Amino acid sequence: MAFVRPEIIRPPSEHDSYYLPLTSGCSNNSCTFCNFSFTNLGLRDLEDVKQEIDAMSLFMNSRMWVAGQPRIVYAILQGWDGRKVFLQDGDALVYPYSKLLAALQYLNQKFPGLQRIASYATPQDILRRSVDELRALKEQKLGILYMGVESGDDAVLQKIRKNATHDQMVEAARKVKAAGILLSVTVILGLGGAAGSERHVAETARILTEMDPDYAGALTLTLIPGTALYEEMERGRFELITPFDSLRELKGLVEQSTFTHCFFSSMHASNYFAIRGTMPKDKDKVLKQLSILLSRKDPRLLRPEYMRGL
Repeated sequence: MAFVRPEIIRPPSEHDSYYLPLTSGCSNNSCTFCNFSFTNLGLRDLEDVKQEIDAMSLFMNSRMWVAGQPRIVYAILQGWDGRKVFLQDGDALVYPYSKLLAALQYLNQKFPGLQRIASYATPQDILRRSVDELRALKEQKLGILYMGVESGDDAVLQKIRKNATHDQMVEAARKVKAAGILLSVTVILGLGGAAGSERHVAETARILTEMDPDYAGALTLTLIPGTALYEEMERGRFELITPFDSLRELKGLVEQSTFTHCFFSSMHASNYFAIRGTMPKDKDKVLKQLSILLSRKDPRLLRPEYMRGL
């Protein structure tokens, strides 16, 4: 089956990157809340990847186009500064290791001034690799990995079919850090539902403390029609938390987590309120901000539903 180039889904911090697909979909396409659950994993031929890198190089050096390359390649290149590359799709680290290493080596050969390569990665992707293998990727400028943690509560992780446990995700985080690669993680407010909210917060704060990532972002659960979790909600088996409960969860995460040095934010469009700060330096300031919001309970201070998104 021919490889189908995926739509661009990327972390906000990769807004100025070139988006180079190695895979499409996600290897762990079972999460009950995720739109990747509609996809199957596709692996791109390495020679096809190299041809795109050649086309990138030709355009950046002499503004020449190569026949047969998709128009999106040149749409991205028009605004690219040559500094960063983001490997698509949902977990490009699942790409066969020898081919992944070869792709990064080829990228660096064609773009010696490249500053950083980034990728999404599942905990399973990371655990399959040794620290030495990860270090070899780091030497080829793989500088940051983005991991969806979602929750630290094993009961929630099992229910959403994450296929990774609390302890496995902590182990994966430690491998990434041992390799010298930056780690950015995301957690999802409301994923435990109304009934499991307190435990979800406590266990998620615990996993954040144990992982001690460089970056952490909180999203708020947004149910997608057609996903298994949406259908659970429709049947009355899952109760969404309220907007102000999502702020209570956010406050609980900030209160109960301990970081060495982490940029923590809720800037994602799914959230009802955006906070940001470097922890632990800004912890008191962020908690004060959230306490004021929760004491006022004024819906006008929250992002309206029509402005929330994935």
